[in-house]
Amino acid sequence: MDPLSAPEIAAPSRPSVRVKSLSERDRRRLLMHFLALDDSDRLLRFGTALPDELITRYVQKIDFSRDAVFGVYSENLRLIGVGHLAFAPRETSPLLTNATVKERIAEFGVSVLPEARGLGVGSRLFERAAIHCRNEDVDTLYMHCLATNRTMIHIASKAGMQIHRDYGEADAYLRLTPASPGTMLAEAVEEQFAAIDYGLKANAKAAMKWWRRLPGIRRK
Repeated sequence: MDPLSAPEIAAPSRPSVRVKSLSERDRRRLLMHFLALDDSDRLLRFGTALPDELITRYVQKIDFSRDAVFGVYSENLRLIGVGHLAFAPRETSPLLTNATVKERIAEFGVSVLPEARGLGVGSRLFERAAIHCRNEDVDTLYMHCLATNRTMIHIASKAGMQIHRDYGEADAYLRLTPASPGTMLAEAVEEQFAAIDYGLKANAKAAMKWWRRLPGIRRK
């Protein structure tokens, strides 16, 4: 079975990773996610240790009508993983102009908070981005990172991407097969499960907040 055509079945030893599509209403939580990255993580994610003001500007400029942004929420509704899939005309990237006959290409960037690493969050975000590209009629997925970014290199290698290293940086490309009824269904099912998961977490958080406000309840 094509690993990018259906949601990954989580191993019994680890919790399911639900990837949810993000929108304008998630912008504040996106900002909190990126501000929580330390300098070394910002270096790996953006290629430079961006200060808070530039992080804020980056989040403010995310165009949800053009790009696709995906997130993984923790039990307390904190964004522990974010994948940004940026679409652009193929002419904007000379390296990829001859790599596809499609009108657009897509570049993927991912960040995962320290407490969520080792759980497959980054890989699940990549899989969701790849299947979304296929369903959007994009056949070339591109990642650019520092050559020292072992997480991104691992994700790229696991996906079978062609990786080119040069002057301390790495470029990875993946050619995607066309969409099918199966990929359309897989993405819709994944989004539905993620929405249900988010709703359950939101309700549990609201109930706990209400419970702690009751007289006589000890607050921890």
